[in-house]
Amino acid sequence: MNDTPATSEPKTSLGSLHDLAEAIGPEPVAEPERERVLLHMPVDVRSLSLAVLAGLAVLYTLQWASVVLIPLMLGVTVSYALSPLVDRLERARLPRAAAAGLLLLSIMGGIGSTVYSLSDDASALIESLPEVAQKIRQTVRASQSPSESTMDKMQKAATQLEQAAQDGGLSGATTSRGITRVRVERPQFDIKDYLWTGTLGLAALLGQATMVLFISFFLMASGNTFRRKLVKIVGPTFARRKITVQALDEITAQVQRYLLVQVAVSLGVGLATWLAFLAIGVEHAAVWGVVAFVLNFVPYIGSIAITAASAMVGFVQFGSVDMALLVAGVSLLIHTVSGHLITPWLTSRTCQMNAVAVFVGVLAFGWLWGIWGLLLGTPMLMMVKTVCDRVDDLKPIGELLGT
Repeated sequence: MNDTPATSEPKTSLGSLHDLAEAIGPEPVAEPERERVLLHMPVDVRSLSLAVLAGLAVLYTLQWASVVLIPLMLGVTVSYALSPLVDRLERARLPRAAAAGLLLLSIMGGIGSTVYSLSDDASALIESLPEVAQKIRQTVRASQSPSESTMDKMQKAATQLEQAAQDGGLSGATTSRGITRVRVERPQFDIKDYLWTGTLGLAALLGQATMVLFISFFLMASGNTFRRKLVKIVGPTFARRKITVQALDEITAQVQRYLLVQVAVSLGVGLATWLAFLAIGVEHAAVWGVVAFVLNFVPYIGSIAITAASAMVGFVQFGSVDMALLVAGVSLLIHTVSGHLITPWLTSRTCQMNAVAVFVGVLAFGWLWGIWGLLLGTPMLMMVKTVCDRVDDLKPIGELLGT
């Protein structure tokens, strides 16, 4: 007899298995694993990092050397604009150096005669500018209620605080606790300091203008000398020289067309401003025409400046907000039509540039070089695009700048 107890195995019926399967539900079907799609981009991290560092170095160099680069680029731009006239004078049997000097002297003489003829009106206009603040202050006070204005209350509170400070011994007396109160006084106004600062700024401006004139003269007098040297430096192969010549020709043509468009549109803006202000009855309308002509060369900021200035002067002259808005509206309408319709249409016909890229590039150059960057931004972008279109490694930049 075996005393070892027998182990009982659990017996499972088919019915209980069927009930368990129904409770669990159908077995999920495993989905096939999706194939991963990998996007291979031809970007080398090391090359991209070096490109970013090189770009930052270029920006720093442009900012650091702005004192030299701004007159240089202005001289190059002026030489591009005046080279066709020098070529015509040279074909007329006039030496190239003499033709360049005669052309620059003629332009400077024309500018000087225009400024001299409008000097009286300009002086009268400048003398009337201090009346703007007084007129605006009187209008603001008249529009307020007869009761005491907020500005008067603030002025009275400030006066009381200053009187209390003086009575409390803030001029340097020692209090009973041994604390010395110090009164900080503002330095007195010395007109000689401002005259000296203004003289230095005017001298620096005249120095840069002289540099621009000399650079323009030497570039125009040299003719194709630097062009031939650059083609020779590029490389010994005929293909490289051909590409360099094509790039230089395209840069010259695009910059000349762009400057011609800017001069023509600015002349139109100046004439329209003069005639419109003359019809309204604005004083010194000719001066405003010249100012509109000059400021139209400055993108975005020039139109805002001329509109605001004409509104203030119109308010001073007519003494009415409606007339000030009329003068400002006419100026804004002229610059809007020229800046958003005529100039983009003519510019698109002269160069294939992306409007967004040009806007961002002009802002970047304005951040780097101020108002001179706004003037030189578009021509420099044209040069960059022309070079990038002909260099294989830089073609993406040219595509980004293009239309």
